[in-house]
Amino acid sequence: MSAESFREYLRLLADEDALVSVAESVSWDLEASAITTLANRTDGEVPVFESIEETAIGATLVGDPYRGPGYRPWAHLARAFGLPAELSGPAYYEAVVDRLRSPHEPRVVGRDVAPCKNVVRTGTDVDLLSIPWPYIHQGDGGRYSNLHTVVAPDPETKWGHWSSHRMMVHDDALASLLFLAGEQAPNRYYYEYEPQAEPMPVAVVLGAEPAVQCSTEMWIPTGRSEAAFAGGLKDGAVELVTCETNDLYVPATAELVIEGRVVPHERLDEGPFGDYFGYMNGPRRSMPVFVVDAITRRTEPHVPFCVEGTGVGYGQNSSSTLQTAAAGPDATLGLRAAGFDVTLAVPWRFTSRTVWVIATDPSYPGSLHELANFVFTTWGMLHIDFFVFVDADVDPLDPRAVLTAIALEADPDADFHQFGVERMPKVPLNIYQTPDEKGSADVGTSKAKTAKAYIDATSDRPSGEGNGTGDVTELRKRAQELLVDAGLSPARFDLLEEGGGSR
Repeated sequence: MSAESFREYLRLLADEDALVSVAESVSWDLEASAITTLANRTDGEVPVFESIEETAIGATLVGDPYRGPGYRPWAHLARAFGLPAELSGPAYYEAVVDRLRSPHEPRVVGRDVAPCKNVVRTGTDVDLLSIPWPYIHQGDGGRYSNLHTVVAPDPETKWGHWSSHRMMVHDDALASLLFLAGEQAPNRYYYEYEPQAEPMPVAVVLGAEPAVQCSTEMWIPTGRSEAAFAGGLKDGAVELVTCETNDLYVPATAELVIEGRVVPHERLDEGPFGDYFGYMNGPRRSMPVFVVDAITRRTEPHVPFCVEGTGVGYGQNSSSTLQTAAAGPDATLGLRAAGFDVTLAVPWRFTSRTVWVIATDPSYPGSLHELANFVFTTWGMLHIDFFVFVDADVDPLDPRAVLTAIALEADPDADFHQFGVERMPKVPLNIYQTPDEKGSADVGTSKAKTAKAYIDATSDRPSGEGNGTGDVTELRKRAQELLVDAGLSPARFDLLEEGGGSR
């Protein structure tokens, strides 16, 4: 069975000794994030901070709850979806791809049975500052929520559009949202609501069930429902409930829901923020104003947060794990659906939003360039600047295998390709270009120059051959059978049935 709520997921972590409760009083001001950073860097247990200083409600903070263990970052989420945690990376990807092929429509429940409605505050009773929002990095522009689901209207689906845009808290009823033009929800605001001088209703959902948080990271096609794909991921319907002050639907088992409006022609400061590159990303800029109309929550909510950029150039945290365990399988399915012969599309674990590895066998001259062009010009993949293409029998989840392919198969003179289109779609958060090089003073939009490139680290051998050693698939299967005979579980291997082996 899949975890039906964030709390069920936390209990799964506790059962696996992957969770630790911190009973001592901890400050939201850098202390909670510092402890979480240490846990991230040492592959320690996920910390739950039970007592937060200067907090008006009985809330707890949860530091990077989706960070996966060591070199198996998908293991916790596999368990959350009712899959074997021992699955190999490729086997996990195929299991998730299969789930995503069968979306489940959500189910609407009444307010009286929705845990996120245990406490309802509207109007003048709203107090954002009663929630222990963490101050995450020294130098951040303010206190942030950065591990949540933003629900926005979508005229093509009843259930709205789900996405992720960080929120900086300003006072008891005001926040600013990082709305970067080029992404779906911001585009709807900038090009539909604001020109008509209409506020856009929005809900910010914290502590939703794992399938919801994962679907937020996926590149669901326009007109399709993230809620339905979340249902496919968990193999069951997600329960939704209507908001108190607008017509949006939100996950009923969530810990906390903030309802409000993104108002037209008004801006508040946003940033800087210690972003996923591992550097402080600025400058401080103006972003749309989010006016809060209601806060609904569980009685003692768990508030999750992510320490972005944990270590320069390394992001083993909730953000990078969600990219690997959710965005990767979704992109694999999407590229296959677009007609590309892709074995796996995987974020590089150390720079998960900017570098990806794709395992494929080039079917004709120029096919890799065509694939790169498709990805680089797809709006859902704005963040990606760099690809490494490897053979279909190379595991993109194995950094050593990828680096070996680059070292042995990529000719520095012939196989490094720069995409020379200056104004390809781009979210301009990179740190390798100056504002002048980006070509726009307004760094809150995608109107920027960009640099995109790929490495062809595929071999020249015909598809299906393995360096003169015969059928590589049969060799791999035989090796896996031998390991199962030696006592390893067949669930760890991608070419064997449960209970398989040579006996």
